Amino acid sequence: MSMLFSRDDFGDAFRWGVSTAAYQVEGAHDADGKGPSIWDDFVKRRRKIRNGDHGNQACNHYHRYTEDLALIYNLHIPNYRFSISWSRVLPQGTGAVNYKGVNFYNHLIDFCLELGIEPWITLYHWDLPLALQKKGGWTNRDIIHWFSYYVDCCIKHFGDRVKYWMVLNEPMVFTGAGHFLGVHAPGKRGLSSFLSAAHHAALCQAEGGRVIRSLRSDCKIGTTFSYSHIEPYRHYAEKDNVAAARADALLNRMFLEPLLGMGYPTQTLKVLERIERFMYPHDEKKLAFEMDFIGLQNYTRELATYAPLVPFAKAKLVNARKRNVAYTQMGWEVYPPAIYEALKRVDAYAGVKEIIITENGAAFQDVPDQGVVDDPKRVRFLQDHIAQVLLARREGVKVNGYFVWTLLDNFEWAEGYYPKFGLVHVDFATQRRVVKNSGYWYRNFLGNAPVSAQGDDPGMIWSY
Repeated sequence: MSMLFSRDDFGDAFRWGVSTAAYQVEGAHDADGKGPSIWDDFVKRRRKIRNGDHGNQACNHYHRYTEDLALIYNLHIPNYRFSISWSRVLPQGTGAVNYKGVNFYNHLIDFCLELGIEPWITLYHWDLPLALQKKGGWTNRDIIHWFSYYVDCCIKHFGDRVKYWMVLNEPMVFTGAGHFLGVHAPGKRGLSSFLSAAHHAALCQAEGGRVIRSLRSDCKIGTTFSYSHIEPYRHYAEKDNVAAARADALLNRMFLEPLLGMGYPTQTLKVLERIERFMYPHDEKKLAFEMDFIGLQNYTRELATYAPLVPFAKAKLVNARKRNVAYTQMGWEVYPPAIYEALKRVDAYAGVKEIIITENGAAFQDVPDQGVVDDPKRVRFLQDHIAQVLLARREGVKVNGYFVWTLLDNFEWAEGYYPKFGLVHVDFATQRRVVKNSGYWYRNFLGNAPVSAQGDDPGMIWSY
């Protein structure tokens, strides 16, 4: 059964937008007094990044932001989520302000407002100043003070014009991939590194909220979480059900529940009890903060199976490539009902006031042909996922925004420039931008053109 819907079905108050992140698009890695970040350092290491890619130039958004904002304007996208590079504003992480960096973001914000585009700022999207990493970075409890200073600086410089703020982007990813697995910057490995970084990040997401609220009572404050819908690989197998619960506690609940005053999910995942060694008196209270909204970032469904040899969790995720399902360039299963399930789960928490989908999108291989980039799989991905958001909203879920990841093909961390997530194709040799058909589809949808999705059953099987 097909489902016909339009923008009007979401109501006038629903926020539509597109998201980017500083290191992934800005380039200008050492321009105008910017200090190095952990990613500027990490990309120099051998075999850490696909094809030896780096973000030194990326999309050159730093020098081409007027062109990129014009693209957003011409696509009729009313909200733009971007992040601030901590080391562009504070090259040493603390201390002296780099006013050339501040001026870049002032110009970016002002041009957004001139075009009628609402800026949404993420304060931390993974690019910690290298000077702070040399002092221990997220594993050093002093980062609470360093981060508070940085937040204070940003709010004082930009808070008069920016209404919407997100404290952290996906803390589970930057602590897990960066401090446990070592596949992202700063490339650390081990349980102790992960748990200390995770606890300090959880404290910072609450403290950052408190700093913003103390300075600007008129701002809306949120933070963003990666959230995959997780199911047991074999529903009939008790051990797989337990494995799925453990994976869910680690990947979805670990940062959200402390923020809501519930503490870490130690009952489900016992290893998290070891985080106590990094806790000070009253920390559990300090982990909690009443956010105005929760940013939810969903891309896929994961299936978990019992894995006795995997330390701590005794669980592993079953690769989508081995499951005879449709998947993206990232190897993520295409399963639109996952976003519906994630929304229902997060909405069920009593402390969640509002949910904004701050990222959703897909990477597929795009090849320009005579100035046209036809990407039907991405169009279908977007319309089918937006349809699932509408279903959740119709059932009373407090979701009130949807941001596409991402505007431009960009630097996708350890995967380099291989995955193409953008609504706009970028030729990185020439920096030429070409709007993909998905970009035009989004423009037409935002202009209230009716679209059709696969169906109105959130549990139906989708084929790509």
